[in-house]
Amino acid sequence: MNKLLKTLVFQNQISVSVLDTTDMVNEAIKIHSLSPVCAAALGRTLTVCTFMSSTLKNKGDKLSVTIAGDGAGGKITVCGNGDLQMRGFIDNPQVQLPLREDGKLDVGGCVGKNGRLTVVRSMGLKEPYSGSSKLITGEIAEDFAAYYAFSEQQPTAIALGVKIGKDGKCIGAGGVVLQALPGTDEGILVMAEDVATQLTNVSTLIEQLGAEGLIKKLFGDDITYNEYQPKYECLCSREYIERVLISLGKKELEDILEKEGEIKVDCEFCSNQYVFTKEDVEKFFN
Repeated sequence: MNKLLKTLVFQNQISVSVLDTTDMVNEAIKIHSLSPVCAAALGRTLTVCTFMSSTLKNKGDKLSVTIAGDGAGGKITVCGNGDLQMRGFIDNPQVQLPLREDGKLDVGGCVGKNGRLTVVRSMGLKEPYSGSSKLITGEIAEDFAAYYAFSEQQPTAIALGVKIGKDGKCIGAGGVVLQALPGTDEGILVMAEDVATQLTNVSTLIEQLGAEGLIKKLFGDDITYNEYQPKYECLCSREYIERVLISLGKKELEDILEKEGEIKVDCEFCSNQYVFTKEDVEKFFN
């Protein structure tokens, strides 16, 4: 089961989020037939975006994140909402890359070091909030930490990890996010930095301890926290696709039908395919 644990530590000056997203990453692997390095890249992004979605004020608020780098995997897109329903895809899901010299998956090579990270939050306002920053390493965690520093001016430490077994399945995925609240003392920041240094292999810690074990390892057995259950869940439906098609206009759809004989729409988030015939299109406009 995916888990997100949230609490405050160090005199309530540091916000802590610990995530176990192993099942979520395995669902993404199953849907998209991800190679190990693509599973790591998309899995890390799903993990940090789950945290970001948990900061939305309302369940109906929406989050959309794109990482457009120059790596072999192409663009990564992840969407979520305040109800922690997450979904995502990577443009080239079967890319294979050699391991790095340290034996780890080359996520930076998959994502690329040149490009931008863009975050869009739709919170029921007239215009959505949008922020963007340059990629730093393509390793995801450092890139999101830089985003928070440059676009939101919020000191944030992020550790992310995805561990893939020999059978191609994820055996440990998750992350830890530490954020300083306004007015945090310098001494408290040092304490938070000390915690961050313990998270160099967070995927193994999640594999061995789970989210509960990890948060207790970091902050003691007496720690109290709020628990949430995020999940990988696509929100597409035939009715939604119909509305999108209608917005294209009758002539556009008739042109497609003339060329193709039917209209096929594939959902990039869940790989479902929706097929519409000439009779369906006639019903749209009647």
